[in-house]
Amino acid sequence: MRHDPLQTMLKALAAIYEGEADPQGPRTAHTLLITPSPVAFDARPACFLDSGIRNVLQSSAHPAASAILAVQDRLPWGSNPVEDNTEAGIAAMISVATLMGPEGPIPAPNVRLGLVYMRPDCYYPLHIHDADETYVILGGQALWTAGDDVQMRGPGDMVHHPSLMPHAFRTGPEGFVALWRWSGDINLHSYAFVEDAETELPA
Repeated sequence: MRHDPLQTMLKALAAIYEGEADPQGPRTAHTLLITPSPVAFDARPACFLDSGIRNVLQSSAHPAASAILAVQDRLPWGSNPVEDNTEAGIAAMISVATLMGPEGPIPAPNVRLGLVYMRPDCYYPLHIHDADETYVILGGQALWTAGDDVQMRGPGDMVHHPSLMPHAFRTGPEGFVALWRWSGDINLHSYAFVEDAETELPA
């Protein structure tokens, strides 16, 4: 059987959520593995943050990082799906590759999953949404705010945001790449920024 690096990557991402304590994690992993994509993941032009994404993944020892790098030129990196709800300066900080959800490319009506890259030395303000969310850091690090919990997060760290929990992140000199999943009420229109006293990196 011919080796498909894309399937290798999807299996690596699914394996991350198979061990999540929240039952939505394993369900998301199962959906990712059994749902065929009607859209070919063909090679595409590099996104404007491609070099930063590659730099973070190349410096990471996380087992999923090399699997992503192997298909980096086939992933749908682009704008944030909630860009209409964000300011232009904030939207320019990140690139998102949505892999699964109602809009595809792997169709799933009740869950969203993808990758996100955030540029170095940037702050993404406190925000909320109806969806239940779990991030997993794959490379780089960030000072992560999840409700009242504020701490540095790095490769392998899993951060859960229940519905409507305010969360934010500040990157250091590397930026970060993370895997994210949404479940529950996955509408996009509830995405909103909230009052925020900006969190500083520790000295």
